[in-house]
Amino acid sequence: MNWWLLQTRSADPAILTEGLAKRYGSAVAVRGLTLRVDRGDVFGFLGPNGAGKTTAVKMLLGLVHPSGGRAELFGKPVGDRATRARIGYLPELFRYQEWASANDVLRYHARLIGMDGQTTKNEIARTLDLASLSARGSDRVGTFSKGMQQRLGLAVALLGAPELVFLDEPTSALDPIGRRDVREIIRHLKNQGTTVFLNSHLLTEVAEVCDRVAIVDRGAVVLAGTIDEVAGTAPAVRMRLVGNTIVIDAVLAPFGAIARDGEWITIAGVLPERIPLVVEALVAAGIRIYHIEPKVASLEERFLASVGAKV
Repeated sequence: MNWWLLQTRSADPAILTEGLAKRYGSAVAVRGLTLRVDRGDVFGFLGPNGAGKTTAVKMLLGLVHPSGGRAELFGKPVGDRATRARIGYLPELFRYQEWASANDVLRYHARLIGMDGQTTKNEIARTLDLASLSARGSDRVGTFSKGMQQRLGLAVALLGAPELVFLDEPTSALDPIGRRDVREIIRHLKNQGTTVFLNSHLLTEVAEVCDRVAIVDRGAVVLAGTIDEVAGTAPAVRMRLVGNTIVIDAVLAPFGAIARDGEWITIAGVLPERIPLVVEALVAAGIRIYHIEPKVASLEERFLASVGAKV
């Protein structure tokens, strides 16, 4: 088993892939993708443009046939009809007819998934409310801003309360308020037990809502785990000090490796509970401390370090 395979936490995962691959002639879009997403997780799928994220999502949805490997959703092979009825999908790029109203769009998609009349009415009201579009149901799509169209696409993806929702760059067209609203929707889905597969390059968004993440580069997973596991837990302490450099170095040397940036000093390997000892030693030596803070690697730092690495 590959070292990045996510830890097993349930006997029946929402998504399971092993060696999933897609080639277009000599070009490799997805290479040996192996991952597991357990039910109820919000899973972040991260990578730079061209990393194979959207191709991987399309294979999981049965829209693109893999060149190798296998994939299952809820224990069934990708493409299983009964399983498809349990899935919602917001594509990265989509368009609705400008002359249609939001209600028309939702009514059409409700018919596609076999809803009866009363259920359709209830679901349209529910999903428009989730997407903050309740007041615009009768308005034509052509009058919607790009962000509002994105919200409508999200409402379509949530019709029928799917058990698994694929969101491909769901906040790409939204302003900060819209992004906040999408985060709240994702949290709402999680509270209901819905599994969310979030394909995104917005690391701050992912860090706020995801339980687990995988970073992909050139079609393969290079790092996966919880946010803390992926971001890393290597501790450090960052300080702004004023005093004799020789004395400062002598005081701090026993605590760890020192890196300098002007008045700022970072000491690697200092656990948070040892910071008071560092402060005590500096004060005893007559060093002035203007700022001190614990520091761990951010998700962005690990992302930048991971993409472009040899895999």
